[in-house]
Amino acid sequence: MPDPVLPFLNSCFPVGTRRLAPHANPVAAVLVGRTGPLRLERDGQRVEGDVVLVRPGIIHAVDFAERGADVLYLNGLAFPFDAPLGQALSGKLAYAAHDAMQGDASAVAALRDRLAPSAGAIPPAVAAAVAAIHADPMWRMPQGELARRLGMERTQALRLFKAATGQGFRAFKLWSALQYATQQMAEGTLVRTAAMDAGFADTAHLSRAFRHFFGLTPSAAIAGLSVN
Repeated sequence: MPDPVLPFLNSCFPVGTRRLAPHANPVAAVLVGRTGPLRLERDGQRVEGDVVLVRPGIIHAVDFAERGADVLYLNGLAFPFDAPLGQALSGKLAYAAHDAMQGDASAVAALRDRLAPSAGAIPPAVAAAVAAIHADPMWRMPQGELARRLGMERTQALRLFKAATGQGFRAFKLWSALQYATQQMAEGTLVRTAAMDAGFADTAHLSRAFRHFFGLTPSAAIAGLSVN
């Protein structure tokens, strides 16, 4: 039975490049520079810090110090600040972010709790749907199936899903598939194989989504894995 509180995947990926082109991450993301501060930029706005939480849905570029950064995507987390682009984290939040980058589930949960202490459980039926999407990235769950699982009319089901997850149903499925493909590539899977296994039409489809959400190409991301 999926956890109704935290049914989401929380993906951590290394970035070995010095710059990410303009892109918009679909969920809140924590960036931790490896050897120095990083800088977010958008239309003259800047946010700098060793640890930065990025607002989702905002197109921005990122510059890193040498050896890049590590990025943790916190699916389902509402951005907790008023900052229009991102928020530099310090003190206990920064320490929690560093711990979470080690991939320990309890550290990630602690970071989420510090960022959004009032966040509650999502409806169990939505949690089950989220888990089913994560479990089979090649299958794009139809809207009718979501409505059946939630026991409500299609439009109502889509509205509830977005309210509970922070993403539209179609966008959530694409992001889940992209996270799966990225993890496969990080583990050495060929790009074309990862694209197929994650349900993308072809390598070009995966590459377009990759550039849109991450600000670099799959090949550049793979090359950056050797930077540590």
